Amino acid sequence: MSELVPVRRALLSVSDKKDLVAFARALVEHGIEIVSTGGTATALSAQGIPVIPIEQLTGFPEMMDGRLKTLHPRVHGGLLGKRDSASHLAAMAEHGIAPIDLVCANLYPFEATIRRDGVTDEEAIENIDIGGPSMIRSASKNFSHVCVVTNPDQYDRVCADLRNHNGSTTGSLRRELAAAAFSRTAAYDSAISAWFDSKANRDFPNVMTVNLVKSDELRYGENPHQRAAAYISPGSREPAVVGAPLLHGKALSYNNLLDASAALELVQDLTDLDANQFACAIIKHTNPCGAAIADSASEAFLRAYAGDPIAAYGSIVAFNGTIDAATAQLMVEGDRFLEVVIAEKFETAAFEALSQRWKNVRLIALGAIRHRVDRPLALRSIPGGMLVQERDTLPVRAASFEHVAGPAATPAVLADAAFAFTIAKHLKSNAVCIASGGTLWGAGTGQMDRVASCAIAIEKSKAKFSAGNGAIPVVGSDAFFPFADGPELLIRAGVKCIVHPGGSKRDADTTELCAKHGVTCLIAGSRHFRH
Repeated sequence: MSELVPVRRALLSVSDKKDLVAFARALVEHGIEIVSTGGTATALSAQGIPVIPIEQLTGFPEMMDGRLKTLHPRVHGGLLGKRDSASHLAAMAEHGIAPIDLVCANLYPFEATIRRDGVTDEEAIENIDIGGPSMIRSASKNFSHVCVVTNPDQYDRVCADLRNHNGSTTGSLRRELAAAAFSRTAAYDSAISAWFDSKANRDFPNVMTVNLVKSDELRYGENPHQRAAAYISPGSREPAVVGAPLLHGKALSYNNLLDASAALELVQDLTDLDANQFACAIIKHTNPCGAAIADSASEAFLRAYAGDPIAAYGSIVAFNGTIDAATAQLMVEGDRFLEVVIAEKFETAAFEALSQRWKNVRLIALGAIRHRVDRPLALRSIPGGMLVQERDTLPVRAASFEHVAGPAATPAVLADAAFAFTIAKHLKSNAVCIASGGTLWGAGTGQMDRVASCAIAIEKSKAKFSAGNGAIPVVGSDAFFPFADGPELLIRAGVKCIVHPGGSKRDADTTELCAKHGVTCLIAGSRHFRH
């Protein structure tokens, strides 16, 4: 491979015209001849940049509404011809094919088009680029002789290379840009394939291609000896922590991203329970250690933080609304320490209070935080492959609970049952939690048996049980109780309502126990394991 290759002719054909004129002018300054197509040629000519129209190169007009313009031997021969091959050079000379040393092509905006509400199939199909990927692949295959540019973010590097090497590009840059180009066409084809699968209602195709774009190199993974990076799904329209602008603080770590995403998902589900209430979720090691819904953000935070103040140290906090100055002042009081704070937005005074209190606290404003799931699939790698399932987006609805024992639940108790069951959905299995008044009291999570989870939830909640204050403790369990021993512990501690999915051969034991002690028992009908 030649290390330095002079650029004498460039073909520019782009949909995204960001910084295009400046890039073209830089090429012209190096004496590079520019060939261009359609709208790109028009945009450059309007700025006084000399352009050779593509039809002058190919001898054919653009036709079929622009579908056919660059698919021609004089384009692809100019890109694919090996400059160090006598037979290639002879064929090019015989057929009047001039070398093209640089191609700049970014693709029709297919991904952006299918993200639009109400887009038609015809609109999507017309935004499937054919000529662009073909040119990119031809140029990339011949990177020894051709430089391929697929993103406006690459313009400065190409211009610097030309400037530093008297109008030539280096082999290292061409190789790097070729790799980026093949990644781009792979991602583009993946998005198109996924769209076709979605139209055929195939959530689990025989061959699954995952289309992700790296957003950040992370300092390390779960542990310092593990390398890590964060990737985003370019077609996603739902609120997400990954790729979100960081308003303040140092970069999010691998663990921060996991915890912050868990906090976002929980606060979204709490919002679905009651959109008129403020919700606050406090997360530690992806598990809720505090959660509450209330009439104000400040009250939601105070209740959530009181759930487990010890665990909340160094936690991630998420809100479903705006953090105002009053809430921020409560958050910075005493020896509290927060790693990440997520909200729809921050009032100026709230932002200043939080950023001044903790130099490195990560502050993230996501805008509208409500659920919007684009592709409800969850992927999890295992040695040798990948497990794929639908995401657990099943909403919790108190109206669907079946009353099987004890007193009928009051509206307040029923609301707390839905709240507790929602929290249990977001805890690692086996999961049992105790709540009252729209506030998480304590949770037992990740245990190998459900009795241990019950015991931990009781231990975490003992101060609240002792306080009394007329509260009615409610239990949520992510799965059924295989025996009545766990419910017996809970009832002995003072629980007055239990909601669980049901489905055990011994459900009757739990039902009879609740009836005996005058405890309300509700069957939710849906299990929410989280491994």
